[in-house]
This record gives sequence, structure tokens and C-alpha cells, in this order.
Amino acid sequence: MTAVLPPPRAASGLLSVRRVPRVEDGERLDALLWEAGPGWRMISSAVLGGGLGERAWVLNAQVSHGYRRTDPARHLAALAHGAGATGQGVGLMTAAAVSAYAWAGDGGTEAVATAGVDVRGWAASPVPGSAEPAGPGTINIVVAVPVALTDAALVNAVATATEAKVQALLDAGYDCSGTPTDAVCVAARTPLPGGEVHAFAGPRALWGARLARAVHRAVHAAVPACP
Repeated sequence: MTAVLPPPRAASGLLSVRRVPRVEDGERLDALLWEAGPGWRMISSAVLGGGLGERAWVLNAQVSHGYRRTDPARHLAALAHGAGATGQGVGLMTAAAVSAYAWAGDGGTEAVATAGVDVRGWAASPVPGSAEPAGPGTINIVVAVPVALTDAALVNAVATATEAKVQALLDAGYDCSGTPTDAVCVAARTPLPGGEVHAFAGPRALWGARLARAVHRAVHAAVPACP
């Protein structure tokens, strides 16, 4: 079942976020902070804490549509640490209102999505690419899987989450695969000595299928109604 996330600091659920409000350059903006704590490995395309490694928190920060700072990683780290996060984490940005976040879960896997689709299109496009850094992400997805995954399975999970996002957009009536600046973060448990580590996270693998359904429902709930 898809639902808007519970109130800040709700105790239910694995992936529970709290709202972090602020005023920046006279504009009221929000961020969502998931304080995961120790015992998590995350893979992400985020500007802060991207790549693969041990991470303890995820911040999804709304920024102005005309964001022009050249130090986004420093900016995100300051916001997260100012909100009480400690250690290494992942920082995502979006120009969409994060107060419209959506949550979905399936079989122990949970996903949170924020979405703005004003600038959208197909990934394979004749438009030439740019060497300039992209602006703030607009569809941001955070997924938590309560089991350990191999490095390869984590990469697989990113692909599965992306496929589910595209499916959700099409099901919502959008003729696109996403926006040019979408970002994703998948969190899985750190392997324990002698513990089980899952090697697959494709859409037909046990945890990949659950991840796909959770992401699909969260993105579908987060995107605005198709005009």
C-alpha cells in the first residue's frame, strides 16, 4: 500500500525520515533526513557521499530553482550536520518540494521518493550532452533493503530502481523516462561475519522484486498528476 510518510520521527518503518525546515536567502525550504545509523552500506549517484561505502544518514534537501552554488557537497554536509547527523552520509538535492514526499514498502523493503517533473524527457535523446555539472535532482529515490547485498547486487539494485521509476512514470501518464537530474540511493545492511549476503537484486530476484514494487509505488504517489 502506498501512503504519504508518517509524521516526522515516526517510530514505524525502517526508512523513517524527519523534516528539517530552514530559511535560505529569504526562502522557506525543507529537507528530509533519514538517520539510518551504523550498519549500512549505500550506493548512490548523489553529489555528497556518492559511490559505494558505509554511510549513516541520507539527506534530501530542497533548494531554490535558481540554485547557483558551486559547492553543493559542502552545502549538503553543513545542512546535515546542522540537523544533528554525524559521520559519513549521502546528500541529495532537488528543486521539488520535499514536503510532498511519498513512502511505500514491500516485504521489508521501503522506498521514499520526491518528484518534480517540469523538465523531463527520454534518456536516449539527440540532445548533445554537457560537461557542465547538472543542477539539483528532481526525482530523488531512497531505498532501504533490510538484508546484505554484494557490490554487484547493489549495482543491480540501482538498475532495478531506475526501471521501476520509469514504469511508474509511464503508469502515471507521463511520456518520459525521467528528468535530466534524477538521483538514487540504495541502502543495504552491512554483511556480518558468516552472515547471508544476497548476490542478486534484479526485478525477478526476491529482494529486487520487493525493491521494484516499493519504488514503483513511491514514485507513482510522489509525481504530480499528469496534465
